Amino acid sequence: MSNAADTEVVLEKLREALNNSVRSSADIKQLLALVQATTSLIDSNASSLDVKISSNALQEMTAAFEMFAPYRHVPKVTIFGSARTTADNPIYAQTVAVAQELASHGFMVVTGAGPGIMEAGMVGAGREKSIGVSINLPFETGANTIISGDEKYVSMRYFFTRKLLLIKESQAFLCLPGGFGTLDETFELLTLAQTAKSVPVPIVFLEIPGAPFWTPIMNALTLILLEQGLISESDTTLYTITNSVEAAVSEITTFYKNFHSIRFVGNTLYLRIQRAIPADDFAALVTAHASITTNGTMFQAMATSVERKDNDHVDLHRIGLKYSAKGFADLRPLINAINQY
Repeated sequence: MSNAADTEVVLEKLREALNNSVRSSADIKQLLALVQATTSLIDSNASSLDVKISSNALQEMTAAFEMFAPYRHVPKVTIFGSARTTADNPIYAQTVAVAQELASHGFMVVTGAGPGIMEAGMVGAGREKSIGVSINLPFETGANTIISGDEKYVSMRYFFTRKLLLIKESQAFLCLPGGFGTLDETFELLTLAQTAKSVPVPIVFLEIPGAPFWTPIMNALTLILLEQGLISESDTTLYTITNSVEAAVSEITTFYKNFHSIRFVGNTLYLRIQRAIPADDFAALVTAHASITTNGTMFQAMATSVERKDNDHVDLHRIGLKYSAKGFADLRPLINAINQY
């Protein structure tokens, strides 16, 4: 299959199948690019290990996408935390409580499906509102008993594909105490938000009264990073630290009180909101947040033609602006202001 003629025959058959599918033209373009990447891999100098990684990653992501698909429009919160936490640890009970409260607000809870904090999150949410994305490890037996055997569970071979799914599918994140894995997941969350490779989301660091975990870590770390000019002061707005279940839930639920989501159309950033802001109040809001725009202006609008074509939340109101910041930290104060209406 390595010669050009055979490859072109396969591509033509795939093009014909895609053209007869119900996929959008944009989807078909991307799928053809995926096929082309595969043919390039065939003719490349990739090793057997390279091919294995590529194949396994695509297969397990496809399975995970299919598992998440029925719940695409259900709000979800991912909980990160240690697999070593025992049921008699106060942080376990706190995780159960916060997950139970979030489930009562309509959120599904996504975890790594293991023991410890992951199990506690699922105990709180219940099997019906739990989704699990586990990792194959030689010293772990698989999913916890809450989610094992459920259709809302998938197992992954690679940490990078697992993290992609744990982050991609959720609208909020709770980070509980944990070791290297939890810290890795937490700081990837912050990196994605800081660099605008994700969308603005509430990120809550939850600890228990009398046993701070995130507070000393972040106090020491941010002090060093700020002193050496390695992060901006606004980057500290990307997360909230609390030891209160009520405050953690409030941080997540109020984030979406009016704010809904964002999308760039061309070089204009649109913040989709559930309710328009009265004209006088909006004028004051523009003045207060003009520094994050390139020209000092914002406007309210309905869906753009591009969004209408994609049927992308066309019923929602919009605030449009030319965003000047490099990441999303500077957007949080505006989101907070929007949520007052």
